[in-house]
Amino acid sequence: MATSGLQHVAAMYAGVVAPPLIVGAAVGLSGADLTFLTGACLFTAGLATFLQTLGFWKIGARLPFVNGVTFAGVAPMTAIAVSAKDRSDALPMIFGAVIVAGLLGFLAAPFFSKAVRFFPPVVTGSVITLIGVSLLPVAFGWAQGPNPAAHDYGSTTYLTLAGITLLLVLLLRRFTRGFVKQIAVLLGLVLGTLIAIPFGVTDFTPVTKAAVVGFPTPFHFGAPTFHLAAILSMCVVMVVSMTESTADMLALGEIVERPSDEKVIAAGLRADTLGSALSPFFNGFMCSAFAQNIGLVAMTRIRSRFVVAVGGGFLVLMGLCPMAASLIAVVPRPVLGGAGVVLFGSVAASGIQTLVRAGLEKDNNVLIVAVSLAVGIIPITAPGFYHAFPETARIVLDSGISTGCVTAVILNLLFNHLGKGSEAEDVTHPMEAGAELSPAH
Repeated sequence: MATSGLQHVAAMYAGVVAPPLIVGAAVGLSGADLTFLTGACLFTAGLATFLQTLGFWKIGARLPFVNGVTFAGVAPMTAIAVSAKDRSDALPMIFGAVIVAGLLGFLAAPFFSKAVRFFPPVVTGSVITLIGVSLLPVAFGWAQGPNPAAHDYGSTTYLTLAGITLLLVLLLRRFTRGFVKQIAVLLGLVLGTLIAIPFGVTDFTPVTKAAVVGFPTPFHFGAPTFHLAAILSMCVVMVVSMTESTADMLALGEIVERPSDEKVIAAGLRADTLGSALSPFFNGFMCSAFAQNIGLVAMTRIRSRFVVAVGGGFLVLMGLCPMAASLIAVVPRPVLGGAGVVLFGSVAASGIQTLVRAGLEKDNNVLIVAVSLAVGIIPITAPGFYHAFPETARIVLDSGISTGCVTAVILNLLFNHLGKGSEAEDVTHPMEAGAELSPAH
């Protein structure tokens, strides 16, 4: 349980620490405060993971979900920081907005969950595939190095390390059994890090400079303040986060063979939103389910929520012990990228497996999948596609998972629910000539 839980932490660590590093830099925090903010986000991610995996009352999906800082909030939080007259007021503004958005989301969770009936396999399969495809560029970015502005970004050294790590994970999965096979990703990260040492890529400085003990003091950066524009901005992020969490719960439900119904989704959304509302008290940001860990569950087939709860325990300890947190920070980005290809690719493969059961012999379903995937990959293939839209709209539009999900739901309603008999139209291939269709058509 310990090693499998640590493997979950290793898979999502970079995603948790990236938002506080970006927002902290925008606010102009000192090195010490930036370390404190990162530790606080690790601590609150652990608490949110407990809420989601263990749960209480009607809170928590009780699925093997890891929760952490959602990347969807980075752009609006940075915008809030830039708009603040005094940068020291930026974090209290952000924290206040997250608290309000979290509480409103908690109240809306049971109503939002009723949308589950609009997620048949043709919709969930499209969304799960998009989740995997949307995450792959993150792995490719990690594989190229830690700093896109550096002259050696994308160098053969970085790409070779990523390739070696990917190969190690594949070999471990192919030629080992039992426990070793289950922790193949963790072993791949450890071996990849050791191999990177002679190349001068592994940096142990974070360990030497980190403190042994540190607690995220409540409201370290000041009491939260409440500004309407900031609250509205974070409420939009909350809607995006809830949409993605719903898709993630549906995806994980398929993988663990326990389909997520309306009650499970409502409980999961309550955990997300309550975790987000509580997070600012300990200087953390909005929390959401981490899609990359779905790939780890799919690949290892370790479906126990208690394993992920152990991972949440590691996150809490890392938040309380900066030195422990820095150990995973030692893993070079290219090594993470090599392992990420397997993890995120597994999510996309799970989506394809769901689409196999979606009835793609039906012409309508083929169109739903085709258009949903096309809309969902726009932010990936054309990042500046929505540049002319307002910043608030881009929060939604730049999330391919959200736009693809909404598109799939709308098209499914249009083609398969509005009107009788339309969903019975079958075709072997969408591009086939009309003369080859059955006489019934």
